[in-house]
Amino acid sequence: MFLLTKPNEAQVRQFLSSQKDQPFSYPDSDITAGLSPRGYTRDHNRIKLGDGADVFQKAVAALRRWEMFNVGWLQLCWPDAPIEIGTTVAVLADLRCCWSLNACRIARVFDEDRDVRRYGFAYGTLPEHVERGQESFIVERHSSDDSVWYDLSAYSRPNQLLARLGYPVTRALQKRFARDSMQAMLRSSARC
Repeated sequence: MFLLTKPNEAQVRQFLSSQKDQPFSYPDSDITAGLSPRGYTRDHNRIKLGDGADVFQKAVAALRRWEMFNVGWLQLCWPDAPIEIGTTVAVLADLRCCWSLNACRIARVFDEDRDVRRYGFAYGTLPEHVERGQESFIVERHSSDDSVWYDLSAYSRPNQLLARLGYPVTRALQKRFARDSMQAMLRSSARC
């Protein structure tokens, strides 16, 4: 939803409450398998965070703190939300000319210990989100070379009229978020 002024905490909580039991606003596809529904734009971004168990543990801890949203122009409501299926959060974006408040619910959680150790989650948009789709945030540690990666995948399409009319701006913001999110995870994983 687009707003002319920044909502206060009570307004954000009311918004989250109104979205909590709503259905997802998109057809589900297995985002981690590279699938997306027809007519949706797919994005995939990835950055190497470093090597070794320590980097992996720092990256997992950063993901659990929602550090990938620590980008200055976004505010996650609320960063103490647990990473578990059913958790609903809001993302508040400062777009300079207005504010955008969007709700998502965690649809999948990944915690796999195979040749590629993976931890993360995917969340999906709810009806009042300006977009419809799903996004995943995953940290991987590869046993073959001990490398640690942050993987960000999404499929989306506009859900609200302003997002459709301003599609080039919407795409630019999505790309900006991917860049900023990768840098936030790189910073968080490098901390001692």
